[in-house]
Amino acid sequence: MDVTVRALEWRDWPDVRRIYAEGMATGIATFETEVPEQAVLDGKWLAGHRWVAELHDRVVGWGAATAVSARECYRGVVETSIYVDGAHRGRGIGKALLRGQIEAADAAGIWTVQTSIFTGNGPSIALHHAAGFRTVGIRERIAQRDGVWHDTALLERRAS
Repeated sequence: MDVTVRALEWRDWPDVRRIYAEGMATGIATFETEVPEQAVLDGKWLAGHRWVAELHDRVVGWGAATAVSARECYRGVVETSIYVDGAHRGRGIGKALLRGQIEAADAAGIWTVQTSIFTGNGPSIALHHAAGFRTVGIRERIAQRDGVWHDTALLERRAS
């Protein structure tokens, strides 16, 4: 597949928000129930760690990293998010985005990339395991979405 991973640009935000909404609609991608405004995401996501995947000049996925803490001792720990257009899931888009995230994290001296995934989202857990993440543990009834408690798997990848 001829997928290109590149830095997120201003023109990509409508596609990013559309893909985020698609993931949200699955009920197993995020605890968010409304897509955050662009300004909120722009303020939260780390510069240099925001990516889109293009296939035939169309944005079909995105990935972004967020600092887990503002404390200096955690400067090398980030949480990653990967979302893929529903019509393109299972085709290597997520793998390409995650590989780009890991390469950028390694180059920036980030020593831990972590993610929290709904335990019912087996494909995402498998994707992260294939990329070298390990399951640290299961956080039972960690939060509610639409009044329903969910468990999440906490996964991490440590730099060598």
